[in-house]
Amino acid sequence: MSSAAASVEHVTTSPATLTTAPILVSPLVSTQWLCDHLGSDALVVLDATVLSVTAFDGRQAWLSGLDDYLVTGHIPSAVFADLLEELSDVSAPFGFTRPSTARFEEVVTAFGITNGTTVVVYDSAQGQWAARLWWLFRAFGYDQVAVLDGGLTKWNAEERPVETGYTEPAPAADPFFATEQPHSWVDKSFVESVLDGRTDALLLCALAPREFSGEAGRRSRPGHIPGSVNVSATRLIDRETNKLLRRDALRVAFEQIIDEALAGRRVVVYCGSGILAASDALALTLLGVPDVSIYDGSLAEWVADPAAPVVATVAAH
Repeated sequence: MSSAAASVEHVTTSPATLTTAPILVSPLVSTQWLCDHLGSDALVVLDATVLSVTAFDGRQAWLSGLDDYLVTGHIPSAVFADLLEELSDVSAPFGFTRPSTARFEEVVTAFGITNGTTVVVYDSAQGQWAARLWWLFRAFGYDQVAVLDGGLTKWNAEERPVETGYTEPAPAADPFFATEQPHSWVDKSFVESVLDGRTDALLLCALAPREFSGEAGRRSRPGHIPGSVNVSATRLIDRETNKLLRRDALRVAFEQIIDEALAGRRVVVYCGSGILAASDALALTLLGVPDVSIYDGSLAEWVADPAAPVVATVAAH
């Protein structure tokens, strides 16, 4: 293999195969990069779309994106990844709780993914679902995965090819093995330790400003965890392209915490259910922040405890 080829591919082996997979140099890839690499050996593309719907009682509810994937279309060869049930712990009291290591390994192997596979994840929204699945991979010790910048929205705007119907995953040559990274997550007791001064960390809320302030939202107790800084995940997206903002603009968005975060102070990101938090975590990772964790229970768990303090204020930005 030439040195030029070696810069974009790596070789993976199994007892029965010798394959090459595109190398990722960032947790974000462009639509052109994906178009250029579609069909590559050991590349799996995952559609992680979840749809927001209004329930009969007026509350926000979530619906699998499978029907849209089948009927409206998806990127060619993309496999549907169900974040609602397959990649969440449905037995947990709060939605989108991360799955067990064994469950994650089982589902990912069924997608045709091994520890030598390059994975690209996208959704049809603003990237928050793709970011959540990217974070799950990262939290289970696998970094050869990236989010498609702009997602299906940008792909379609560029009139790139789509397919309808179901894509059957190719059988995995070997099972996927996860290596859990406990530091990727924090629990409610950790956040409580930050509030009472026993632990040093920055609390970052990824909700929209009006939800952060308590002016909007349907949670039983509106507002945010005391001491939090608000950087809304939706404001990290360029509305014209659906891409993440450029890095200089991202730095401005995180200006309240970026210097301390880059210096190594731990950042704990949360939102309503740990989804938008993954978008903030992705942006911080792109900026080189070394110590980021997600509070998986987020406000769904926090506000369920009447003793857990919640602050409602005027939105800061």
